[in-house]
Amino acid sequence: MTAETTASDVWSFAVERRSDPASAEARAAILADPAFGQAFTDHMVVANWSVEQGWFDQKVTAYAPLRVSPAAAVLHYAQEIFEGLKAYRHADGSVWAFRPERNAARFAASAQRLALPQLPEGAFVAALRALVTADEPWVPSAADGETSLYLRPYMIATEAALSVRPSHEVLFGVIASPAGPYFDTGPRPVSIWLTTSTIRATPGGTGAAKCGGNYAASLAGLAEAVANGCEQVAFVEAVEHKWLEEIGSMNMFFVYADGRVVTPELSGSILAGVTRASVLELAAELGHPVEERQISADEWKDGVRSGEITEVFASGTAAVITPIGRLAWPEGDLTIGDHSVDHGVGPVTRQIRSALLDLQYGRVPDTRGWLTRLA
Repeated sequence: MTAETTASDVWSFAVERRSDPASAEARAAILADPAFGQAFTDHMVVANWSVEQGWFDQKVTAYAPLRVSPAAAVLHYAQEIFEGLKAYRHADGSVWAFRPERNAARFAASAQRLALPQLPEGAFVAALRALVTADEPWVPSAADGETSLYLRPYMIATEAALSVRPSHEVLFGVIASPAGPYFDTGPRPVSIWLTTSTIRATPGGTGAAKCGGNYAASLAGLAEAVANGCEQVAFVEAVEHKWLEEIGSMNMFFVYADGRVVTPELSGSILAGVTRASVLELAAELGHPVEERQISADEWKDGVRSGEITEVFASGTAAVITPIGRLAWPEGDLTIGDHSVDHGVGPVTRQIRSALLDLQYGRVPDTRGWLTRLA
């Protein structure tokens, strides 16, 4: 708990065990080859909120479809938010979350932006712990490589009313899905399409909130990237169409020849990634000066051409750190880094990625207090 968290903020959850959980054999088959976000654990967390009652009916119950009215505000006015984080099995069998208090704070900030009730940090972490405790056998073994249990807290407006105003009724929930390594054979560079015609977020909008509308707004850009032979898309800001913001749903980083690690500054339309913040701290501790500032698309192109920019990578919960090996746009195409060495993964990218994973999986001491035990 933080200093601001009180005992009343830490919820307890009634537990309703499902009568038909997955068999040990069925669960083992899923854990043997978990695909991201495809299979889900036996249970979920739900809690309700209303203007009259506040938060009530917090419980762990059987994973099942939700029952919402066709008139629910979430379906018509997109009043919803979510988070994403992972539970990691350590070598001693214990299960830990990585910096969940940051996810809790971002969840609260997103709720405020979307006019939803804010969830106390203690309640957020307690919900994670309640679900992981109930479904602990679903957390993959520490011996299975970069596997984890992906946790998805969310909040949706459920009031059946077509009035354009903040919903008077809300549902909070958490679901969980076993996740395998994002890269089956180790990290590999991906290709990026730079779009200036599709904008993900605007100043004063919801770009800094983790809400579905931002992700929906990114999909046309992703389709544009795929149509041009790339795997992901890089977005620029909405005013001058020159300053870089995000890659898909990830933050981006540039490694310079003098060892600096540079990332676009948080402008109000860029999501403040938990992995992003951790990368900046780790990079500095590893001896790399870090900068948060505006970076133009032209600086990216010119830096790669001149050799001043030696590596580029993106960060996010799912892939941790994704190296970028190619940049393409309508008038050009550039290769980033030396693809004949280490499969094209630069040394700084690999160093930071390894340091981050070692922390998350408990292979090095947690001297920063970034880990919270869940089970």
